Amino acid sequence: MQHYLPIEKYGLIGNLHTVALVSKYGSLDYLPFPRFDAPTLFARLLDHKKGGYWNIQPDTKEYRSRQQYIPDTAILQTRFYTQSGMAELIDFMPLKGQEESGVIVRMLKVVKGEMTFRMDCKPGFDYARATHTISRQGQNSFLLKSEGQDGTVLRFTANKPCSIHKGNLKGTWTLAKNDTVCFVMAGQSAERPELSPDLMAYYEDTLRRTYRFWHKWVAKSTYQGYWREMVMRSAITLKLLTSCTYGSTVAAATFSLPEAIGGLRNWDYRFTWIRDAAFTIYAFLRLGYMDEARKFCLWVMDRCKEMPNPSDLQLMYAVDGSTDLHETILGHLEGYYKSGPVRIGNQAAQQFQLDIYGELIDTIYLYNKYGGPITYAFWKALCSMIDFVADNWQRPDHGIWEVRSEKREFTYSKIMAWVALDRGIRIAQGRSFPAPLAKWLKVRDTIYEEVYENHWSEEKQAFVQYKGAKTLDAAVLLMSMVRMISPVDPKWLSTLKAIEEDLMAGSMVYRYNLNDGAEDGLSGDEGTFSMCSFWYAENLSKAGQHDKARLHFETMLGYANHLGLYSEQIGKQGEQLGNFPQAFTHLALISAAYQLNRQINGDKKHGGRDLFI
Repeated sequence: MQHYLPIEKYGLIGNLHTVALVSKYGSLDYLPFPRFDAPTLFARLLDHKKGGYWNIQPDTKEYRSRQQYIPDTAILQTRFYTQSGMAELIDFMPLKGQEESGVIVRMLKVVKGEMTFRMDCKPGFDYARATHTISRQGQNSFLLKSEGQDGTVLRFTANKPCSIHKGNLKGTWTLAKNDTVCFVMAGQSAERPELSPDLMAYYEDTLRRTYRFWHKWVAKSTYQGYWREMVMRSAITLKLLTSCTYGSTVAAATFSLPEAIGGLRNWDYRFTWIRDAAFTIYAFLRLGYMDEARKFCLWVMDRCKEMPNPSDLQLMYAVDGSTDLHETILGHLEGYYKSGPVRIGNQAAQQFQLDIYGELIDTIYLYNKYGGPITYAFWKALCSMIDFVADNWQRPDHGIWEVRSEKREFTYSKIMAWVALDRGIRIAQGRSFPAPLAKWLKVRDTIYEEVYENHWSEEKQAFVQYKGAKTLDAAVLLMSMVRMISPVDPKWLSTLKAIEEDLMAGSMVYRYNLNDGAEDGLSGDEGTFSMCSFWYAENLSKAGQHDKARLHFETMLGYANHLGLYSEQIGKQGEQLGNFPQAFTHLALISAAYQLNRQINGDKKHGGRDLFI
């Protein structure tokens, strides 16, 4: 097997506190523990020698494997095929009870013939910075202890003999039909009792509870339209990336997976972006998940309450809402396919990005409309934020793409400043709250005229990346989606055509053209942005180009991996690039499917609810 597998060869499991990536060849190669943004226990994905892994596979090079989810769940099934037999590996993380502190369950069963398997468990505590010890606690039970500052302790239990070899765990077994090997790795604490000595009983009980949890959750969805399987796989992925403790959703499961092999664009996405909040609320509400939408919105509102001043709003926070996201380079890790540097934390948290105020206030608008009325005390705090936008909408910023070069008057930032004023006005009028409406109306209309007239390029016949630019930017696709412009306005149709000519490769859309004057302060190449590709399909649908929109959307569905998962980008050879799986891509897929489904059904009979009426 190669040192590094293609990103798309992995499946995601999780327990709503953290997630793990399991390859289609049976290796668990990524796991932050015990929560999304914690140090990793396994990270072979970022360094095949040091990162750590937990591998279960046939003890031969001559085998084939396939991988699938048990339908409507996050339970992963990997099948192995050899000339002598067939076996199944089930991977999942229990979701309730004491398992909340972190449990991984893996069960291997031969279903035909006879096969020999090997297991290697080589942890890399604290991003592979800490050494560890392993001690036997019983016949087939072991304690794994980090000797680093993290102090993590885990219990590893199996129902077949395992041994300690060179400081790690290993085992080899020849199994006949119906023979099983069950493994459980659990976070160890004084409060946690030891697992039942009957691991198969524990496996069957937790599998049944996990299966029921996911089926019960999926059954709550109101979406009954076309592409249901892909929509619900995206919804399950989004749920897996959402903290059941805090209600916040991380942007992606991983950190520092490159946007181009060998490139420098390697970022930590295990945080919660204010920008993503509104899109997450849209997706949950459209699918009927009111509780998830409400919890995320309450998390956003808590961030507002904690700010002394509106200018203190960060564009991203840790899962628990904390603000210290100091960016550090892990120089001891070589990176995926040697694509360093490997970064944890995110320096962009300190940037000024005007657009986040629009997304935040849009989130509050949706919550006030569908989740429950906001209080007057909170409205007064929100007013100061809207006033801040009214007074600062002309300030250059770093923009949605978090460029690390000079600030610009980005078109997308102006669009979202307009959204901030527009949604603030709607809340005030709908709830009869006191507000300086005359001022807000004037500024909102001024922003509209500024964007419509001064962010338009006669040469490009399109709205451009920033004021005075000659470069296009796929971020402006949101202009129609937030209802700032009619989807059939001549300027808008011309912009769609220009994006198709300048930023598209087949059905895939680049966020901007690095060879056409776009600068973001970094060298190197990148792939197409899948969320932008889904945005484009949704815009075509809104513009009445239904057949073209559907073809574009269904072509993009073909770029998912074998499990229906997407990373951030698609490379020139159709490979997945960037952090994986990415919430924003799956949010955009849900939104586009919802819009297309409405139009297929003539706006009369469709799953979900219309948020924009």
